[in-house]
Amino acid sequence: MMKSSILSFIVFVTAHCAFCQAKYERESRIDQDGFPQSALSQIELYLQDARRIRFYQETDSVKQSFEVKFKKGKLHYSVEFDEKGALEDIEFTIAKNDLPEESWERINDYLKHNFSKYRIKKIQQQYPLKDGQPNETIREAFQNLLLPYINYELVFMAKNGKSFQMFEALFNSEGHLITLRKSFSSSYDHVLY
Repeated sequence: MMKSSILSFIVFVTAHCAFCQAKYERESRIDQDGFPQSALSQIELYLQDARRIRFYQETDSVKQSFEVKFKKGKLHYSVEFDEKGALEDIEFTIAKNDLPEESWERINDYLKHNFSKYRIKKIQQQYPLKDGQPNETIREAFQNLLLPYINYELVFMAKNGKSFQMFEALFNSEGHLITLRKSFSSSYDHVLY
């Protein structure tokens, strides 16, 4: 009985801590000259026929990074690099119909069970850096391959008590929650395009 109570307490605290995290993000647009050249050289081939190319420097409560956003074909891409120009991840906006059915069902079940009301603002398919191989990650992302290591990032408004709050959630490829944070972006509008 004691072990069961301790285990329940640990699960509760872990879930509560994941829920309590907050993301304070500030994004500012920069010129291409201010973007790390090593980062740009990794993706310049994919920017050749892209439109609406924009460069950003992003600072959140934990780190600083650089991001290039653009439209290629019908997809809106976001490619993020660390301060030194190393690839962190590639994301592109998708619709809920683009997710595998089982993954969407798990994500939707999670949202229904944890929020009385919610409205999804944006869903992105995310390719985090895989095995320290940026070229492979970039190739797989631009081929839009559904692979076991990808994630889905959701930005959504949800009722939190009596008011609505913006959240950012990261789910794995099977639809299981990885992280959930309140999002306090001072420049959210231009992030959505």
